Amino acid sequence: MNPVLSLLLFSWGSGITALLGGLLARAESMPESDRKQRLIHGVVAFGGGILLAAVAFALLPEGMELLSPWILALTFLSGGVLFSILDAYQSKSGGSGAQFLAMLMDFLPEALSLGAVFSHDHKLGLLLAAFIALQNFPEGFNAYREMVLSGEKPRTVLGLFALISLLGPAMALAGHLFFQDMPGITAGIMAFAAGGILYLIFQDIAPQSRLERHWSPTLGSVLGFLLGMMGHVLIG
Repeated sequence: MNPVLSLLLFSWGSGITALLGGLLARAESMPESDRKQRLIHGVVAFGGGILLAAVAFALLPEGMELLSPWILALTFLSGGVLFSILDAYQSKSGGSGAQFLAMLMDFLPEALSLGAVFSHDHKLGLLLAAFIALQNFPEGFNAYREMVLSGEKPRTVLGLFALISLLGPAMALAGHLFFQDMPGITAGIMAFAAGGILYLIFQDIAPQSRLERHWSPTLGSVLGFLLGMMGHVLIG
């Protein structure tokens, strides 16, 4: 298969899982119960574990190998600071758009990095695509629930998720065209995304995964990280 076409398909596939997560959230009709709350919190924790694995095994290793310590620290910290500013803005503005922005905040730089590394490091590209797909599914599930509960129409929410899946190939193609021969810049983008994602994990995801008087939902984070770790071992 043509490498560019393969990249476009993988980047689209990694983004469409957000829509699949939203469709599952729309289809589920379980009555509100303690069991349902444990399941939802477990899904949130699972997504956090996947994100943490992506930071550890896909986004940071390139920067740790190619960047000087000071540049690595600067790009990583810049990602966390920028994401915190955007998070503060969306917290003040509120509304369902905040959840949509949060999904874009981690997906777009990852898709850009995917395009940059896919041609010269195919295994890393596959690993990154797998991480993106796995993290987008629980994000789509949880974001759909929150956005619909805040008053957005289900079709509007699903349409936004479909748009995200189309932005993935666009960002991946941009990364392929402009950054594939610039490994240092690519590593910097990945470190930047890692800093932002790590901020989101502890600011937004970890607090939502905790459920009073229940301990099993948080094990979802262990399962998510385990899945990412095994994917890294098997693909790498």
